[in-house]
Amino acid sequence: MDIQALLLSMKLAFSVCAILMVVGMPIAYWLSVSRWRWKFLVESIVAMPLVLPPTVLGFYVLVAFGSRSPFGRAYAALFGHGLAFTFAGLVFASVLYSLPFAVQPMAQAFESVDRKLISASAVLGASRARTFFRIVLPLARNGVIVAAVLSFAHTLGEFGVVLMVGGDIPGATRTVSIAIYDDVQALNYAAANTTALALLLVSFLALAVVSAVNRRAWRRPWNIASLQ
Repeated sequence: MDIQALLLSMKLAFSVCAILMVVGMPIAYWLSVSRWRWKFLVESIVAMPLVLPPTVLGFYVLVAFGSRSPFGRAYAALFGHGLAFTFAGLVFASVLYSLPFAVQPMAQAFESVDRKLISASAVLGASRARTFFRIVLPLARNGVIVAAVLSFAHTLGEFGVVLMVGGDIPGATRTVSIAIYDDVQALNYAAANTTALALLLVSFLALAVVSAVNRRAWRRPWNIASLQ
């Protein structure tokens, strides 16, 4: 088993999961409360990686990272190197690719929160931020956990996007899915099987966590008066 590739994939998955929790949560909350008539355009953009072939997304991300694009030139001028075929490039591309797996569960969880609680919080004088962190976020906790687990697991098993953007550089961009592909290409089925079983176990545990969270009842009593 390629331990180096597995550790790199774990590092990538944790990094992407953390970024998506920070970036995806405001997007999810806005989608859950916004009444903007063109909101469906934002929802379509967020959901696009679900239907877009990974190689297509990877190609356009690679073009955006290139020296001919304004973003690529600006990044190279700032950091002294490009984003393509680097770990940072993998993180950026994976955030885009896993965005719907983080945003959609959180948006659904935020929508399920009783609006009467939010209204009562506003009547009691709580700010929007206080209402979100004291009422909305705790009640939507299960959705946030599901989003984190799904984005982590989805990133861990990526292949097309990471291959297009990062290539196959051992220790830098060679993830576990690419390592399995390389072993199969080299007819090294024993090594491919060992690595695939490890990835299968991690994926099973991730889905088990999601199922357990979805079945768990939220039992904490809420006291709106505590916001005063």
